[in-house]
Amino acid sequence: MDDSKIRNMEEFASVSGISRPTVSKYFNDPESVRKSTRARIEAALEQYDYRPNIYAINQNRRSTKNVGIVVPYLADPFFAEIARHVETHVIGAGFRPILLSSHGDPGQEIGNLDSLRALRPAGVLMAPLGRASDRAMVEAFCEEVPTVLFDSNLEGVGEAFVGHDNRQATENIVKYLCRTGEPPVFFEMKTPANPNANRRRNAYLDVMRAHGHEPQVISIDGVGWEFEEIGFRGAQKALAAREFSTNTVLCSNDRLAIGFLSAAYETGLRIGVGAGCAMRVAGHDDHPFARFTCPRLTTISQDYTSIATKAAETLFGLIESDARAASRETTLFDGKLILRSSA
Repeated sequence: MDDSKIRNMEEFASVSGISRPTVSKYFNDPESVRKSTRARIEAALEQYDYRPNIYAINQNRRSTKNVGIVVPYLADPFFAEIARHVETHVIGAGFRPILLSSHGDPGQEIGNLDSLRALRPAGVLMAPLGRASDRAMVEAFCEEVPTVLFDSNLEGVGEAFVGHDNRQATENIVKYLCRTGEPPVFFEMKTPANPNANRRRNAYLDVMRAHGHEPQVISIDGVGWEFEEIGFRGAQKALAAREFSTNTVLCSNDRLAIGFLSAAYETGLRIGVGAGCAMRVAGHDDHPFARFTCPRLTTISQDYTSIATKAAETLFGLIESDARAASRETTLFDGKLILRSSA
């Protein structure tokens, strides 16, 4: 017997010269591997006197059938809608979804991951808070549990990221607004909760300059996730101060745009296209409420279905292979212009 002590399955796989997934398959079902491979594993077990933790094997990721779904703010219908799509795929694949909201709180986000860690999930689909996340803690969790990020990307964290192509989408709607009227002013939060907002602002600046237009960004005060209230108060102040250099406004997201529409109504400004309209307003995301505002909101949609499907299928592939991804994969889906009466 070899004198060295084997502490876990990874070390056993290394010293025996057999891949970690193959060793894992053997311990779950010895008949699932080739007879010659089985003989090699059993010989190595004798040589190193290694006995796996039976409890850990019985509680391995695939056998739990639990898949965690973590979103930043479930009270936001946008995240509720995308979580619904993800949850449907998880159930359809025979797993049990565990849906958790971080409520915009970095501490709660880590608490959610700790709760999932205790349940030993097969894997996790996570939309992180973004810049507010405790990156080191999220990264440590992703080292332990197969995790696919969606919506908000933390570069290098998790096995893969699936999301919306903010640059393509912003370029698309800026070009449309410039083509059909005065070029837009970009209306955003000064300290946005989601890093996608910065990507949209940067794309707006690039597109405006590339087409010979002078960009204007109005950054309003406000923190947290009460975007409609923040947009309403910020728009009231900006409209009263006559800060807008054109009659067209592109809001960083639809929830800010909803607040803007309310402020414009109270100010007596008619939003839309045609006679009697003072301003055009557009948003970003195709929030579930965007089609019911007054006027109905022109926006650019996120492909909820494709994002949810790709994220879920990527995670299921990782669970099935019981191995780390060879490299971190990033998949972005284009946005689609949704024309309504606000612009």
